[in-house]
Amino acid sequence: MKNYIKSFLNRTSANQFIKLSLIGGLNTVLDFVLANLFKVSFGFSSQASVVTAFTIATGASYLMNRRFTFSISGGRKTVRETGAFFLVNGIALAVTSGFVALAELWFGDNLVVFNGAKVAATVIVLFPKFAGYRDLVFRRSLSKEIRS
Repeated sequence: MKNYIKSFLNRTSANQFIKLSLIGGLNTVLDFVLANLFKVSFGFSSQASVVTAFTIATGASYLMNRRFTFSISGGRKTVRETGAFFLVNGIALAVTSGFVALAELWFGDNLVVFNGAKVAATVIVLFPKFAGYRDLVFRRSLSKEIRS
């Protein structure tokens, strides 16, 4: 466990985390804009808004993180890699949906509560998502890039 934690304390991991955070920021803006658009303009339920926006933003996130965060260019995107990415994000989606549902149950269904719960969930899942991307999703592609 100690060695695993140390694996995050180096320049490469720090640079990857910064890039992931920047891309995550862009995707968070995309996610929030879409979620609010679906909820307010199209009348989607909170959960449908969260799931639809999250799915679209996750697709954009996959492409940007693969290319820019982990510098994996070219190569074939494998079913395993794509599936693992959506699995990691599916867990993040469950956390986000849970936060939104609980917050609206406790504090009422309004946009401040909706967006506040999404912000809280985004912060909570940031580091676990980074670890999942690095160690589960892109591990094979990263090791191939290093060997090349």
